[in-house]
Amino acid sequence: MLTCLFTRRRIGAWLDGALDEPRVRTVAAHVTGCPACQREAEELRRLRGALQRALAPAAAVAEPDWTGFWPGVVRGIEDGRRAVPPARARRRWQPRWALGGGLVAAVLASVTLWQYTLAPVTGEPSVFVSSADTDHPLASVMVYAPHEKDLAVVWVFGLDD
Repeated sequence: MLTCLFTRRRIGAWLDGALDEPRVRTVAAHVTGCPACQREAEELRRLRGALQRALAPAAAVAEPDWTGFWPGVVRGIEDGRRAVPPARARRRWQPRWALGGGLVAAVLASVTLWQYTLAPVTGEPSVFVSSADTDHPLASVMVYAPHEKDLAVVWVFGLDD
């Protein structure tokens, strides 16, 4: 069984004549005595024959007739020279495109300026948050105050008792 495994790996090289003399004798001796390896060798021989027949050039293929090729190319070029070129479509100024382009540019400019006005310019925070301690041990006070307005929100936490 193990001998068949090693021999089957070498049958293709044996049929191609790519083995050295001692291995040729070993493989030939095994193939003559083993029916499974004989079938493998026969299948490889049939496969090689089919490939050689498929890859062999076909002798019955006729050479193509090229006698009318170049005259046809010359005739096509001459016909192309005689043809009148089509009239070019004249591009006209179209107010729809100009109006649309201007509208798009205006919208983009206004969105850009709007985004810059939303961001704080000074870099300072817009809301100040501070906390304070109370006399009550469980309570705390937080104060939220916007920078530009006279408004403060005071939250007291922990006095739910």
